[in-house]
Amino acid sequence: MADSIGDSLVGRLATERKLLTSAELSACQAEQKRLLKEEGKRLPLSEVMLRLGYITRSQLQRLGGDMDDSITTRAQQIPGFQILERLGSGAMATVFKARQLSLDRLVAIKVLSKKLGENPEFVERFYREGRAAARLSHNNIVQAIDVGEAGGYHYFVMELIDGKTVFDDLAAGKTYSEKDALNIVIQVARALEHASERGFVHRDVKPKNIMITKDGVAKLADMGLAREMSDREAAEAEAGRAYGTPYYISPEQIKGERHIDFRADIYSLGATFYHMVTGKVPFESNTPAAVMHKHLKEPLVPPDHLVPTLSTGLGEVIERMMAKDRNERYSSMADLIADLEAIQRGEPPLRARKRYDPNILQSLADSGEAVENESSTAAEEAPPPTKLLIWLFVLGTLLGISVIANILLLVSVMS
Repeated sequence: MADSIGDSLVGRLATERKLLTSAELSACQAEQKRLLKEEGKRLPLSEVMLRLGYITRSQLQRLGGDMDDSITTRAQQIPGFQILERLGSGAMATVFKARQLSLDRLVAIKVLSKKLGENPEFVERFYREGRAAARLSHNNIVQAIDVGEAGGYHYFVMELIDGKTVFDDLAAGKTYSEKDALNIVIQVARALEHASERGFVHRDVKPKNIMITKDGVAKLADMGLAREMSDREAAEAEAGRAYGTPYYISPEQIKGERHIDFRADIYSLGATFYHMVTGKVPFESNTPAAVMHKHLKEPLVPPDHLVPTLSTGLGEVIERMMAKDRNERYSSMADLIADLEAIQRGEPPLRARKRYDPNILQSLADSGEAVENESSTAAEEAPPPTKLLIWLFVLGTLLGISVIANILLLVSVMS
């Protein structure tokens, strides 16, 4: 429980309770950064405090209890909802199970941490998630219900999902079968198609944001990084900054390009798909920066090379989804879904094998036929190569005879 408390919150609470000094907290934060940079380990700040001996396990558990009690008390002040239990928490927010009194139904309420609630950028991102989700209505997207502020806390009410995330399975060591992975990825692709049709790009598709109900329905969650593709102001403000999760982020997001569209989501879904069927992320390294560099520069090891039992078609689709040049990815979510469904039926993914736009191919084909026709006409008009050689030989022979005759005539006259 304690490990899930946000680093900033647990650090602040520990210093307020005088369990460690500000200097000791800084030392823990420095050690946390060192572990991430040198060993590739991302440990919660609470775990680093324990390792360095600044705090005991029982003290940390009491901190967790204090934090839970404080946030739960605040959450109880959200009008129209009865808080039932705490489901979990992260660096940004705590999620509760609650009952919506007016409709007598169970919901989930995400409450932004008090510290982040004082940061306008995080508050805007939090409300943007709610607004984006509210404009989307699809069976494979977690439904938005309400968003607001109460008791100094910002909250977002959403559909309660009784299940788990894809990340939960992967973290437990599970590797998905091709059949099960296809079933989930097709559902998420349909959710992304719906978002794309309404002008949204998710920008953070990853295992943690794919929830699976007990009935096997996949639900795309967390629209916190979602952006309208037509929002030029946001695009300009975010230019040059990488938004996304390193293991699944697209090359154009890494570069901080202004124009990000559905093809970025196709890449991230492809990276997630890769992780699901191989048990490994597409690119690994010691630091997030090194991982992102590999997304930009390093060739992808085909998934069917790691797991030979995977079909060749599945490998082709993932490679197409994860093309570094977005122009070489699928030109629409509909094309991607068509190929995924073809693999489900045991058929080849024909669209993955098309590297150019069909219209361009036809144009090239027409041009080729025209050139070929012109060449054929020229060949018919020109003398055949063999006849030409014969004519040259005859002409040369006659010319030679003429020269010899002239020489003999000249010699005769001089005599």
